[in-house]
Order: sequence, then structure tokens, then C-alpha cells
Amino acid sequence: MAGSPRVGVLALQGDVREHVTLLEGLGAHAVPVRRPNELDSVSGLVIPGGESSVMDKLSRLFGLAEPLRAAIANGMPVYGTCAGLIMLADRISDGIQGQQSLGGLDVTVQRNAFGSQLDSFEVDLGVPALGAEPVHAVFIRAPIVTEIGDRATALASLEDGRVVAVEQGNLLGTSFHPEMSGERRFHAYFLNKVRSSA
Repeated sequence: MAGSPRVGVLALQGDVREHVTLLEGLGAHAVPVRRPNELDSVSGLVIPGGESSVMDKLSRLFGLAEPLRAAIANGMPVYGTCAGLIMLADRISDGIQGQQSLGGLDVTVQRNAFGSQLDSFEVDLGVPALGAEPVHAVFIRAPIVTEIGDRATALASLEDGRVVAVEQGNLLGTSFHPEMSGERRFHAYFLNKVRSSA
């Protein structure tokens, strides 16, 4: 287990394959998770980018929402990218009517904070927790963290001060897509949480 943890990628919608490939490349055994029994078989979970409102509806339809909330509350390491960050946020400032999150991260997020897909951009970010070398971050219809509660910590911000990466215990969230740029350090950082919690 210590060397090759079994990690799930929530496979309801979004860029699942890219996360699986990256996790496998880092030595994890990565599996798609669509049902509660599949969630029970993993020691950590990645929630990929995609459309947060669709993920919310499908997680309830597949009977996964409550098991996911329970897993988070029980300390399972979970990493959310883009829409995954929205799913982990305790508060969504501009969610569509009836939209729910899984919660766990003591933050407020704003969906699509940078505009449409045409407004996507890439930037190098300083992330001291990952070392001196900047992280190349890809933002696609990305959310932003507008408020951070006492239990969460900012890991990275844009030059204008807007927070785009956060951490809280076993939970990790980024507004951007490391898996799209070949950036491996956030996933490696997450896998360290998985191994430490085993």
C-alpha cells in the first residue's frame, strides 16, 4: 500500500483519463469511481475538472453524494481540480439553483470567475509548498477562491492576490488543471497525503 496506493478518480463527468494517466505515472493504482462500492475500495480520490452542476446531479443520481460526504468527513484524502474544487467547497457564491457541493474545504468559491472557455489562460505560479520552481497552471472556465475560513490555508495566488490553490488537512483544491500541462507535483503532494493516511 505504501508504495502503490489505490486511488480513485470520480468518473461521472470531466477529464478523468488525464488524471488516471498522471496518477499511474506517479506509481499509484488509479481506478474510475462511479458507484459507492468503488469508492469503498480506494484510499484517496481525485475529483476532476468538468461541470460542477452536472457532477452534483450525477453524484446524487448514482447514490454517491452521501458516501462521498461521509468519506470526506472521515478523513479520506481528496484532491479537486477546477470543478472538483467547487465540489469540495463549503460555500458556492454563485451556484445555479439547487446546486449542492460535497463540502469539506472551509472556503467560498465563485464559478467561472474568469469568463468563458475563450478566456482560458496559462500562467506560472509560485507554490512554496511544492518547491522553488514555478508551477505551470492551465485555467479553463476556472473558479476562484473568494473567502478562506480559519481551517483552510492558501497555497497559491495570482499576482492580483486571488487565491487559486488551497489545502485543509487531507483535502487539496486547485482552480487550475495540473494534469493538462504535465505538471506532476500537485498529484505527488496529494499522493503523499494518501500514503500518510493509510
